[in-house]
Amino acid sequence: MKNSRFLAIFVVALLFAPPVLPEFYITLLNYIGLYAIVTLGLVLLTGVGGLTSFGQAAFVGLGAYTTAYLTTVHGVSPWLTLPAGLAVTAAVAIAIGFITLRLSGHFLPLGTIAWGISLYYLFGNLDFLGGHTGISGIPTLQIFGFEFKSGREFYYLIWAVLLVIVVATRNLLDSREGRAVRALKGGSLMAEAMGVNTPRSKIVIFTVAALYACLSGWLYAHLQRFVNPTPFSLTQGIEYLFMVVIGGVGYVWGAILGAGLITILKQWLQDWLPQLLGQSGNFEMIVFGLLMILILHRAREGLWPIVLRYFPERARRPRVAAAEALPCRATPLAGSILLDIRNASKRFGGLVANDNMNFNVRAGEVLALIGPNGAGKSTMFNGISGVDPLTSGEIRFCGERIESLAARDIARLGMSRSFQHVRLLPTMSVLENVAIGTHLRGHKNFIHAACRAERHEEARLLHEAALQIERCGLAEHMYDAAGSLPLGKQRVVEIARALAADPCLLLLDEPAAGLRYLEKEALAELLRRLRAEGMGILLVEHDMDFVMGLADRVIVMEFGRKLAEGLPEEIQRNPAVLDAYLGGVE
Repeated sequence: MKNSRFLAIFVVALLFAPPVLPEFYITLLNYIGLYAIVTLGLVLLTGVGGLTSFGQAAFVGLGAYTTAYLTTVHGVSPWLTLPAGLAVTAAVAIAIGFITLRLSGHFLPLGTIAWGISLYYLFGNLDFLGGHTGISGIPTLQIFGFEFKSGREFYYLIWAVLLVIVVATRNLLDSREGRAVRALKGGSLMAEAMGVNTPRSKIVIFTVAALYACLSGWLYAHLQRFVNPTPFSLTQGIEYLFMVVIGGVGYVWGAILGAGLITILKQWLQDWLPQLLGQSGNFEMIVFGLLMILILHRAREGLWPIVLRYFPERARRPRVAAAEALPCRATPLAGSILLDIRNASKRFGGLVANDNMNFNVRAGEVLALIGPNGAGKSTMFNGISGVDPLTSGEIRFCGERIESLAARDIARLGMSRSFQHVRLLPTMSVLENVAIGTHLRGHKNFIHAACRAERHEEARLLHEAALQIERCGLAEHMYDAAGSLPLGKQRVVEIARALAADPCLLLLDEPAAGLRYLEKEALAELLRRLRAEGMGILLVEHDMDFVMGLADRVIVMEFGRKLAEGLPEEIQRNPAVLDAYLGGVE
């Protein structure tokens, strides 16, 4: 089923629901819409960005309490309290995010639990917010004299807001900024090396998810016309996570499915379980817990992918259109020093991985870094690119010292790299993976993306990505999922992604590993063309035939130190190299 047709059917069903459904079901649909707005934020935050939050209910409370207090105490118009609530929520989210999002692993969800509980008790203990009694007498909403007095009238407003947020969220994910967010889940190390400011991206999606929750709270307050702390507790925050996991944590429509299923199931269980068990209580939470375990065992991606098996939708994969070429950086003067390493050392406690390394890379040459496993080659790469900074020493790139710069700032200067262990986003297409490399060549932000105001720039970025894919000989795989390719071709995709950043220095970590003979020949020819264009290439490789047939100079490492340096033929005849690396003269 095509996306547009599904959306049209869904909208028509929403339009005709109020006249034919009883009041009870309209109320249920209103709550489903309010919950879905919050879970859409969790799709962005948890499903796409990989950041788990148990505290979204507290942000719903910020939106509800802001409008309740301003309208009842100060007589502010409800429509003016919306921007006020969004501003308050954004300020709180940014402040909390700067602290919480520095945590990783299980510490992050524990941190969200902590501030979620703190805000809940804050709502209940502030006298001017009514304490645990809450605030009543919240005015109704009015638009051009029309008053939203009943649930049926409010229904259209809630679902109109929800559909706008659905479209905005899908637009955001289908953009340069959306690719940066998706790269977070695949590992921030790769994203940073491609120039993505991962702390900023985390703060942004954390704030956007909080703003969605705030909007839901604002609507809730004017629908109920009364607020107290109970709906904004940690229990409700956990319930929001139930909704998004059961519906499909990585799917926009899964948020609505999950909100609907949990809301309806909760209502049914609250009616049936007391009759079955003969007593009242929150027994539905036990059922939800068992349901969660079942989903995690049988359908870890949620129920929406199961729906798609029977009603498949057209894949939302970007297509390349003719576009204006992106500007390129000036080519360095042939033979000029691009990278200068002086006394570079890296220590891990008592282990010395790199010990006083000294070498340089010039424009228009291929420098190979070889040595046995554990010699410190990849550690040297990580130190140069800022992924894992050196302990001591000096690195100059294009005349600028970079040893203290972050990986994204080094990438901005014109250095790009591949990785020893392939770092691609397997479910994304080859085109989208390579387009991550163009991140620094675009400038539009999240707001432009949500409003689809960056289409011209997006077309140029995708066009550049397609050019690099064709350049690397992968045009036939442009729209294939990157994870479906063999390992050797995945390494070539990484090279295309690195080239999409328009570098003047390319760092390639074992690019020929997993390639067949003809593929190696094609890769060698590509690197020769890049060298002829004036690009500097620093290469780590174990295939000696590949290295000796391509490199202009070779550096041999052993136990973190430079054992030898020279032309390929000199290295092949060096007794120390033959003894230490190639197994001796015999």
